[in-house]
Amino acid sequence: MGAHRRKCDWCGSGTPIVRDMEPVNSEYQYWCEECARALIIKGDPIETYRELEGEPIYGRLLDEHCTLKRFYSFATA
Repeated sequence: MGAHRRKCDWCGSGTPIVRDMEPVNSEYQYWCEECARALIIKGDPIETYRELEGEPIYGRLLDEHCTLKRFYSFATA
């Protein structure tokens, strides 16, 4: 199933923009923009991720909403 047909693993309705490459729970790997933003604001951002839309949407969310100075990894392979 392609990313464009998949739904967010958390809310079940949004189109995923990011995939967690090292999920704590394998049932929650794909996140839509709203759910990903909520994770960042809550203080639990995805640390190793892959952008799905070809644009750095999740990277921008991190820049806008993340106050923690941690290292995040964009998975390229």
